[in-house]
Amino acid sequence: MSVRTLPLLFLNLGGEMLYILDQRLRAQNIPGDKARKVLNDIISTMFNRKFMEELFKPQELYSKKALRTIYERLAHASIMKLNQASMDKLYDLMTMAFKYQVLLCPRPKDVLLVTFNHLDTIKGFIRDSPTILQQVDETFRQLIEIYGGLSAGEFQLIRQTLLIFFQDLHIRVSMFLKDKVQNNNGRFVLPVSGPVPCGTELPGLIRMFNNKGEEVKRIEFKHGGNYVCAPKEGSFELYGERVLKLGTNMYSVNRPVETHMSGSSKNLASWTQESIAPNPLAKEELNFLARLMGGMEIKKPSGPEPGFRLNLFTSDEEEEQAALTRPEELSYEVINIQATQDQQRNEELARIMGEFEITEQPSPSISKGDDLLAMMDEL
Repeated sequence: MSVRTLPLLFLNLGGEMLYILDQRLRAQNIPGDKARKVLNDIISTMFNRKFMEELFKPQELYSKKALRTIYERLAHASIMKLNQASMDKLYDLMTMAFKYQVLLCPRPKDVLLVTFNHLDTIKGFIRDSPTILQQVDETFRQLIEIYGGLSAGEFQLIRQTLLIFFQDLHIRVSMFLKDKVQNNNGRFVLPVSGPVPCGTELPGLIRMFNNKGEEVKRIEFKHGGNYVCAPKEGSFELYGERVLKLGTNMYSVNRPVETHMSGSSKNLASWTQESIAPNPLAKEELNFLARLMGGMEIKKPSGPEPGFRLNLFTSDEEEEQAALTRPEELSYEVINIQATQDQQRNEELARIMGEFEITEQPSPSISKGDDLLAMMDEL
């Protein structure tokens, strides 16, 4: 397991989260000023200096449950509200998109280019906010400094760590199914054609050498694919042409998007098992969350501006149905551990875990249609 994987995992999943939220904000016709505020608040929190300092410390990956807690806090760092079913769907879409990108990386090192693509697009969301833009650029520089000198073997270890993290996730996403890059069982279809990794030759030739290192024979074979040479290597600088398109925004306005997602009962069972199974790293995970959340400054909404609810489904009825079919054991708001030896630490962890709780606003007893109309009136 690589101890340098966590920043890449967090930043790429965070980039996918912002892509999805941006698309849903546009789809629900949220006014531009509110949409910009949501994205600015989330990005500012995500790239907070203290938070990044904790994130970039060498450390092993923790469970999906622990990481999800961070993203739930991020998603609620502004005036936007997500119901539990929509948060489930958001996290599923994030993880499956980045898993596909990791699988398609021509070289292990290219996962860094995928990260740069995410950050490049994020900078486009905040082009009118120079302070936040400076935060993202500082993270860019940290990535270049820390990962720029890693060997191919170290990047291979990072890629394997990511694949281990994603290996049990086989959630079907309608966009991937429509593009025929995912099978009905949730597994991805990897291509046997296209550009080869930069710096490598096209397959189809075997060279044989003698003990003096001289080439003595060549044998050609049919590889069965349709490969082409890579045009050029992508830039690993702060500004430059990445060449690789993995990690760019697939929810852009130029492409029709349907964010409907469905998962099998087997996947739900695996999530349930992870949530209720005793975890020997539970205490370490909570300490990890404590350190990260200590650096994450969640800004309280100020002023009379009302919040609003964002729906990741195509309708309120679809969201309600997803909530009803969600297993009760899937709880992401409580982590059960025994840590009674250190009273001061218990009080600190209790305070932090208390901040994770998202309190529901009491709503009057009115119909769903009236509630939706009231919400739109507020906008």
